[in-house]
Amino acid sequence: MSIVKEFKEFAMKGNVVDLAVGLIIGAGFGKIVSSLVNDIIMPAVGVVVGGVNFKELVFTLKEAVDTHQAVTIKYGMFLQTLFDFIIVAFCVFIIVKAMNAAKRKEELAPVIPPAPPKNEVLLEEIRDLLKK
Repeated sequence: MSIVKEFKEFAMKGNVVDLAVGLIIGAGFGKIVSSLVNDIIMPAVGVVVGGVNFKELVFTLKEAVDTHQAVTIKYGMFLQTLFDFIIVAFCVFIIVKAMNAAKRKEELAPVIPPAPPKNEVLLEEIRDLLKK
């Protein structure tokens, strides 16, 4: 089996396609969450804590000298990334929780066996009459 044919079989499996779709949607969702955090939540949090712009929060290890840039720890950017992660994790948690609830509801639903065909019912009635 050639490598190309083997790769084609692998790529056309349902799980791989589902994974690709999930990855693309996840990337778009990540951009939406980043915009939510950067453009809506963090400015509001900054106003509440006294007009702080979190992107500018840094701890300077070494000041800039001549052509060398300052060495800083950008903990404000880290806080924004942390907020991004928390929101994404919460959204994924809610989605998984909803899927699990739907799955449980499906499992708990009683399975009603299909009614037997009419000819079987008539044959059973004839059998019961003959027994009498």
